[in-house]
Amino acid sequence: MGQRSDAKQKMVQAARQLIRERGYGATAFSDVLELSGAPRGSVYFHFPGGKAQLAMEAAEAHAHEQVEIIDHAAGEANSAAQLIERYVDLGRERMVAGDYGRGCGVAPLVTEGAAQESAGLSETSRRAFSEMTDRLAFHFVAFGVDRAAARVLADAVIAGVEGAMITSRALRSPAPYDSVRAVLMSHAAVVSQKTAGRTRS
Repeated sequence: MGQRSDAKQKMVQAARQLIRERGYGATAFSDVLELSGAPRGSVYFHFPGGKAQLAMEAAEAHAHEQVEIIDHAAGEANSAAQLIERYVDLGRERMVAGDYGRGCGVAPLVTEGAAQESAGLSETSRRAFSEMTDRLAFHFVAFGVDRAAARVLADAVIAGVEGAMITSRALRSPAPYDSVRAVLMSHAAVVSQKTAGRTRS
């Protein structure tokens, strides 16, 4: 049973990597099998729902890792602005280290229309982005930001990082991450001060 689970996990991680690099449409089961080293017979044993099921599990794995990264960044931060700095910088570092070849593990499901063709992919994509946004908002509130402002800020961070991934790959430059970080940190400082001011008054 352990070997079966291991093969499935390797396939999920391989699919996640390929979707991030190539997109959903250009990722085939044969590519996943080659990268993961899993036996061909394991495809429909582990993923009876086909490619859509594999993509959903890859997207879920991506969201789970991002939530862990957010938690880790929050553990090293002392403010909402510092959390943004650390989270954006982690994305920047990974993009540069990957030679501008890595994208999001969820976005291609939406931008390539896969989510429109499958209710499961649509719900998985929505839930993945919601989990990341909710986790950021949770930490922003913990750092003293008003709940409504924390939600807006979290939405902006996810949207900013997603946009930075695309433009950074196109430009082969980390500059978009730097711009997103500077603007969002500045905004975080402003909303944090407003919240502190209301608390004191």
